[in-house]
Formats: sequence, structure tokens, C-alpha cells
Amino acid sequence: MDTQMKKGILEMCILFKLKDEPLYGYELMKSIRKIFPDVYEGSVYTILRRLKATGFTSVTQEKSPAGPTRKYYSITPSGLEYLKQSIEEWRTVVQGVVSLGIKI
Repeated sequence: MDTQMKKGILEMCILFKLKDEPLYGYELMKSIRKIFPDVYEGSVYTILRRLKATGFTSVTQEKSPAGPTRKYYSITPSGLEYLKQSIEEWRTVVQGVVSLGIKI
């Protein structure tokens, strides 16, 4: 899959996972890799850093009951708007592909 397309899809999926509850990085990375096993761990963390830098996520640190402090990622209001826009664009792409007769 094209790198830029994959990046956009992964951003959308990560934000979607964060829309209901904050998640810590490793937990989020594992859930993404279940769906996209070919995605490198570092790629997920790179996207998380970029989403934070753009203001689409925020990070809090909390003590772990067993181990080091964990960074929890939460979606921000602007991240939620970006997610809604991304989902709408995704639907448009899928509808276009289907209209060509390609079965999904």
C-alpha cells in the first residue's frame, strides 16, 4: 500500500480508537498491529507524536500499577473534527471505488 495512503488510514484508525477513551501508547500500538500486522511499532509512535504536535491529541502521564509511568493519549476537540473529516473523506473514496464496480 502507498506509504502516504497508509499513513492517513493509520491516523484515522488511531484517532478512532481514542474517541471513546484515553489509551496508553503500547496498548494502542498492539490494537493497531492486530489489524495491520505489517505496521512497525515505530510507525505508530511516530504518528502519535505527529498527532500530538498538530494538536489532535493530548498526552498525560500516569503511574502504572506495575512498571514505569505510562503516556496516555486522548483525542482533542480539533482531533475529533479531523477524525470526522477523515471518515467522511474515507467514505467518499470507498463509494467511488464501489461505483467503479470493485467489490469490497
